[in-house]
Amino acid sequence: MYTIDLAYVGRGLHEELVAYIADQQDYYADEGVHVALRDGCSWDEQRLRHGATIGLGRALLSRLADGIPWVALDVNTHRPLFWFLARSGLTSLADLAGRRLAVHAPHTAPGCFARIVLRQVDLDPDRDIHTLVRPPGDYGMDLRWLHDGRIDAALVGSTMAPEAIAAEHGWQVLAWVGDHFQIPTVGVAVDPTYIHPDDPAVQAVVRAHRRALQVIHHEPDTTVRHIQTFLGGHTADEAQAHYETFIAPYFTTDGQADLAVGATAITAVAAELGIPATVTAAEFYRTATTTP
Repeated sequence: MYTIDLAYVGRGLHEELVAYIADQQDYYADEGVHVALRDGCSWDEQRLRHGATIGLGRALLSRLADGIPWVALDVNTHRPLFWFLARSGLTSLADLAGRRLAVHAPHTAPGCFARIVLRQVDLDPDRDIHTLVRPPGDYGMDLRWLHDGRIDAALVGSTMAPEAIAAEHGWQVLAWVGDHFQIPTVGVAVDPTYIHPDDPAVQAVVRAHRRALQVIHHEPDTTVRHIQTFLGGHTADEAQAHYETFIAPYFTTDGQADLAVGATAITAVAAELGIPATVTAAEFYRTATTTP
């Protein structure tokens, strides 16, 4: 049996769902690979690059900014699962002008994506908004700050169903990032310096993840049951609604990246980072089929 380390670099459905399904359904074992799922959220790039990673957004930023030659082999979705959640009284992203927003750092993938979305509504994230930089996590503190009025809005991820949280507290989901910015994101990526893309263990992981993607589309009851593991603070109906709204319609069926979407996204990310777009979509997102 092959072995490999696979690191997630964020928490929640966005990063973990496909790998979790592959593990729980024994697809890794079926494909003859032992996968050690690792929490790489706090790892630096040098440690991360010695194994496979789920975080394609971070890998792309790393390739553009640091020249680490990551290659993405599998893509779960083109719609990042992050939302702008706000206290009552705000109804649009434009309303964030002059407000206090908790958001990830600019050099992180979700922070970069959020800044791109804010600029689309003519908001300069450095001048028009009072930002509080927050690390990724379960967003519990962000929700507390929203409730206490310390902040007016927060960028939150998929450790919750934000639409259900908003309904519970009388808050507002101002925007889903995936509605405003598309990028092939979360899946499987490797640095060929250490792991060849055609390594049998890597290809076995990719095949297992593509089987998991089929479960998402063809076995909704099974998928929602797995989703409830992540959304423990939500009802079964809320988990079902979240699946139907954000997961089922937008996760890929075959793990393939849309290179046109990828090209547009790379241009936007490089511009936001203020660096040249030194890699093409075809160079970063590999669309060849897996080896048997």
